[in-house]
Amino acid sequence: MNEALGQDFSDFMKEQGLYEEAQELTTKKVIAAQLQAEMEKQNLTKSAIAKRMHTIRSAVDNALDPAYNTSISTIERFARALGKRVSIALI
Repeated sequence: MNEALGQDFSDFMKEQGLYEEAQELTTKKVIAAQLQAEMEKQNLTKSAIAKRMHTIRSAVDNALDPAYNTSISTIERFARALGKRVSIALI
C-alpha cells in the first residue's frame, strides 16, 4: 500500500524540503501582484513609479519579479510611491 496516497500536500512538500521555498515564492507573488494591481488602478507606468522612487526602471522590474530577492525597504518605497504603506504581521 502506498502511504503517500493519504498524505497532505503540505506534509509532502515539507518532507521534500520544498515547503519553505514555496511559501516564500507565494508571498513574493502576492506582493508583486498587489503592487502591479495598484499601479494599474492608478494608471501608472513602471517608469512613473521609478521616478517617484528615485530609481531606475529596472529596479521596479526587479521588485515586481517574484524570483528576485527584493528587500522589505524596497517594497516599502514602492508602496509609498503608490501612496500606500506596507503592513507585516506574524501569524
